[in-house]
Amino acid sequence: MLTINVKTFQELSTHELYAILQLRSEVFVVEQDCVYQDVDDKDQKALHVIGFKNDNVVAYTRIFKPGDYFKESSIGRVVVAHSERKYGYGVEIMNASIYAIQEHYKETSIRISAQTYLLKFYASLGFKKVGEEYLEDGIPHVNMIK
Repeated sequence: MLTINVKTFQELSTHELYAILQLRSEVFVVEQDCVYQDVDDKDQKALHVIGFKNDNVVAYTRIFKPGDYFKESSIGRVVVAHSERKYGYGVEIMNASIYAIQEHYKETSIRISAQTYLLKFYASLGFKKVGEEYLEDGIPHVNMIK
């Protein structure tokens, strides 16, 4: 069972922030073998959508209001712990993020920069590919809009 909380940067406890950064590093840097600067001074503007299982952070996204990242509202740093992917938490955290954008920002248009191998996953959530594939930190991505 996933418990999802939405928090501002200021509302995050030190423990939560550490767990979020650890999960992001574990997946985006180690698992995907991609050296990049994850801590990018954007977390302070974001709302953080955190999925907890037994008090452990196992799923996460950060969301932005229009103009803070893209022209549209956006969802980024979508991550689920490797050991927890079989439970459908990616869908849960994304649906919670879409809902949070509607609730907090009163927006329905959402842009994401999706890793290309996840196109079908995001399409199943209503996102449509816009533009051409590009490399971001050496990984193929594509813009998608819902």
